[in-house]
Amino acid sequence: MIKRILLSLVMLLVIAYLVVAVTAFNRKPDTQVCHDLELIIKDTVYAGFITKKEVATLLETKGINPVGKKMERIRTKTLEKELSKHPLIDQVECYKTPSGKVRMEVTQRIPILRVMSANGDNYYLDNKGTVMPPDAKCVAHLAIVTGNVEKSFAMRDLYKFGVFLQSNPFWDAQIEQIHVLSGKNVELVPRVGDHIIYLGKLDGYEKKLERVKMFYEKALNRVGWNKYSRINVEFGNQIICTKREQ
Repeated sequence: MIKRILLSLVMLLVIAYLVVAVTAFNRKPDTQVCHDLELIIKDTVYAGFITKKEVATLLETKGINPVGKKMERIRTKTLEKELSKHPLIDQVECYKTPSGKVRMEVTQRIPILRVMSANGDNYYLDNKGTVMPPDAKCVAHLAIVTGNVEKSFAMRDLYKFGVFLQSNPFWDAQIEQIHVLSGKNVELVPRVGDHIIYLGKLDGYEKKLERVKMFYEKALNRVGWNKYSRINVEFGNQIICTKREQ
């Protein structure tokens, strides 16, 4: 009986301590001032697109930089709304910390293709099929799209092909350039091998490239990667190869 009473008293003391600790932790003096802006890039592979200096400058321009302001007057939803307008930011979450910081967790838009069209268009396509400006400071390897590239074709069809490349390590490393011909026919320039892969229409590109990969493994590894100048898989169920002139 005495043990139960002692145990109950201990539990009550622990609970009382936790309540006091949490209350003290969450209590912010009216005069507490934000002393730092902390930026966390969630997609660390592409870290470098957005910098703390760039964010601070943007917020300063809008007159809402939280540093130096009282914590109680800082509106995190306002910060999120302004940062979400940035062309390189996909999602952002802002919150205050008990130590007097404003922390911003940013998810960047991920580029998957660089478009440099014959009509002068120059931009990145992200993994959601939307356009990013050419000054995105991209540090990742991306295939370059050239030729007769209409923006509607890029945002609909080429975007899907870019997502395929991004999710396929072999072809993502192999394809250096995507060239769009008239009639929206496509040819690919690989990094390894002095040849062109002619896809024709993008329809069924998964099957077409799977056939090319098998051809690589069974034929080119044996006869050499520079034997052919052109590998045509326009029809998907067959490969037509053009030998390089001697």
